[in-house]
Amino acid sequence: MKNESQIFGIRAVIEAISAGKTIDKLFVQKGLQGDLARELMSVLKKENISFSYVPIEKLNRLTRKNHQGVVAYASPIDFYDLENLVMQVIESGETPLFLILDQLSDVRNFGAIIRTAECTGVHGIIIQKKGGAPVSADTVKTSAGAVFKIPICKVDHIKDAMFYLQGSGINVIAATEKASGSIYDINLKNPTAIIMGSEGKGISSSVLKLVDHLAKLPLYGEIGSLNVSVACGVFLYEVIRQRL
Repeated sequence: MKNESQIFGIRAVIEAISAGKTIDKLFVQKGLQGDLARELMSVLKKENISFSYVPIEKLNRLTRKNHQGVVAYASPIDFYDLENLVMQVIESGETPLFLILDQLSDVRNFGAIIRTAECTGVHGIIIQKKGGAPVSADTVKTSAGAVFKIPICKVDHIKDAMFYLQGSGINVIAATEKASGSIYDINLKNPTAIIMGSEGKGISSSVLKLVDHLAKLPLYGEIGSLNVSVACGVFLYEVIRQRL
């Protein structure tokens, strides 16, 4: 993580949150006491920001500065509001294409997907606030800077985002090996959102129940699945092929 994204000191972290900064990671010293510490906890609870209690030794390894028992890492980008973004895309007259990432955890896969999404004209990437890979320095590097060129939306729950997209006339398609049909059998010329799952578990079962279509890629080798960033690229370029 680049140092410019690191915020240390209780008051500095409170002010960063108040200014609307997105906090990707937050470490708080075990047993931290005092009025400022209580104010910080109140802010974290109000803004629903998760954090980890850690020993002071870990904080000392993160920075040599006077951290006062708190070290945070802010996202290097500003996130978009999903509803506003969807409305803008629809009003532009373009055929919407969105990408939903369900609990993707590897920052390098995340960066590679962002890069491919930008190259294929994806209008926005949707991620969940908790549980997924953060937009870190590694994400920025792997995306080759594409993270600054494509809108990314953080939502409380993937399922709520799906409901909103479907209510806006956008078909939600799950990329999963559990599908019986191929991606090549689905009409992608219509408004589309594609969901990619996590590296280990894929798309959660509760999300799969809500999608409009399930689709898979045909595999002819002995390996049962593709890397998620590679699979995502194939799906997105099939969208382009059909829309050309």
